[in-house]
Amino acid sequence: MHCVDDWGAWARRAVVLAGLAVAPAVQAANAPLATAPVNGSVRTRFDPATGQTWVTGRAAPELCFSLSLPDEWRSTGSGIEAASSDEELAVGLRSAQDLRGMPQPDLASRDAAALQQDYEALLGRPAQSVSLSSDAGATRWSATWVDANLPTAPHGMTVETLIVPLSDEWVLELSLSGVETRGAHDALSQRLLSRLKVQSRAACQG
Repeated sequence: MHCVDDWGAWARRAVVLAGLAVAPAVQAANAPLATAPVNGSVRTRFDPATGQTWVTGRAAPELCFSLSLPDEWRSTGSGIEAASSDEELAVGLRSAQDLRGMPQPDLASRDAAALQQDYEALLGRPAQSVSLSSDAGATRWSATWVDANLPTAPHGMTVETLIVPLSDEWVLELSLSGVETRGAHDALSQRLLSRLKVQSRAACQG
């Protein structure tokens, strides 16, 4: 899968247009939907001494999380973006209450089903293929759509989100876009998961 920033920009336009339009050429990409944004409560802090950016956020008064990203990243109105590249990270939360109507047996799979419904409603058609897999304590959801309006073979696009249960009541959604290669995308995903920390009560400060 090859991730390109043009698909992320197209997806944001598609949310406004509420339909599938002629998009920039992509083979596959990741386009996070802002279904449960927490960007307003997510903070970034670049540490020049270590050359990494710390990202912190809060799901509830006594439940928070943190992770780190390589190099400098900055918070924007739509997510977190790298200062020196087109890479972006969308951070979202969804509660068990929001997912109570889904029939799947666990919170992560219910969130995956909700994500799929969101994208299919946006694009106006079911995905041609859907994948769920386990990845370092997270659930990796991806779905692929094929459409003849995409000008470059194989006329397909793939969206992908890492779903991390924070507690019995909350899941965290992490969606990368603008990453140039599949290998770089996977490496950054693994870093996100390995550096993710969930904290509660007194550890949640600020």
